[in-house]
Amino acid sequence: MSEKLVETRQIRIEELTNEAFSAFGELLEVGSKSPIMINEGRCERFSDLAGIEFIGGRAGVSLFQAELRRLPHILTMLERHPLGSQCFIPMDQSEYLVIVAEDEGGRPSTPRAFMARAPQSINIKRNVWHGVLTPISGSGLFAVVDRIGEGNNLEEHWLKEAYLITE
Repeated sequence: MSEKLVETRQIRIEELTNEAFSAFGELLEVGSKSPIMINEGRCERFSDLAGIEFIGGRAGVSLFQAELRRLPHILTMLERHPLGSQCFIPMDQSEYLVIVAEDEGGRPSTPRAFMARAPQSINIKRNVWHGVLTPISGSGLFAVVDRIGEGNNLEEHWLKEAYLITE
């Protein structure tokens, strides 16, 4: 990677908040809604934190085992899922990058990068450009709720110039 690329195509990581992420999906975390007490009053249930959306198919729960990454991170590709949202739930107390971009005429705009901290989970809306699963710490194991079914639910966009994502 050239020095010019690092200087001109750098993205700083932002704090992941409901307000900052709302255009791209939902932030799921304890305390974001009032709980309902269940299990003999020993468990707080925080219900309906994400709007899981699908066109055809059905909801599926999968496990993803992602390789840990380091910062700074080089972003070379974004993807989106036109037929369904994706909900990522880390299986341990981990940090991971959430990289998203708005759509500009069928292509991603300039990406934004957020750091998800324990115990934050996210739901990326259907058809939102995003980076691949990028755990920074922990085991890299995630539960994922997404669409299972027929049809092409993956669109990839390889960047002509990479972005360097830094703290």
